[in-house]
Amino acid sequence: MSKKVVIVGGHGNVSLRLTRLLTPKHDVTSIIRDPAHSSDITAVSAKPHILSLEEASPADFVPIFTGADVVYWSAGAGGKGGEERTKAVDYQGAVKVFDALEAVEGPKPRLILVSAIDVRDASKPPPPHYDDSDIAMSERVRKGIPVYMLWKYEADKNLAQRTAFRWTILRPGGLTNEPGTGKASIGRTHLTPVISRDDVAKALALLLERDDAATLALDIIGGDTPIEDALDAAIKKGETDFLY
Repeated sequence: MSKKVVIVGGHGNVSLRLTRLLTPKHDVTSIIRDPAHSSDITAVSAKPHILSLEEASPADFVPIFTGADVVYWSAGAGGKGGEERTKAVDYQGAVKVFDALEAVEGPKPRLILVSAIDVRDASKPPPPHYDDSDIAMSERVRKGIPVYMLWKYEADKNLAQRTAFRWTILRPGGLTNEPGTGKASIGRTHLTPVISRDDVAKALALLLERDDAATLALDIIGGDTPIEDALDAAIKKGETDFLY
């Protein structure tokens, strides 16, 4: 069945790949900040909608979300603009979207949010399934991009407290532009190996039909299991570590 989909951050590398997968069957609107990117959105058969996460209010999103089946959050500052912009986009922008979803009258869209692996409360010990290499990588990443990891965590924590709409979080590991393999490890994973953006987009597309993934945060890294099977097994297992 065709669905009405909205992608927040529609010009990102993963978002454009996701859009190509969705538009043959679904109606997709991509929210973008820069009008110059509109042609890239129409080239993948979606409708561009110009709106700045930093300048908009939650009320600005409500009309776009009303009537949608699923909203994808795949936006981020991308390390540009320093700490204040990272907070404004990755945290405050996300919270605006959460507030807007709550404000939709009638049926509320489901949210599928793209976060990042190892986003968690860094004041607590690492999850027990991490091995020594996971712990070492976690420490390196947190030293390298502490602001990004902080505000991603604060956004995810805020989302986890929401009950007015259904949500799922996908948490990719390191990303590459290599062609997708169609395989991954999903669920309670280690932090490596890296994964292709193609494969992350495929998992996001599959989540469109997985209402049963509500309230789960699923890690995804490179692996040897077909993505359909890995996703199905992780959802059935129902494990999540993102607020560990």
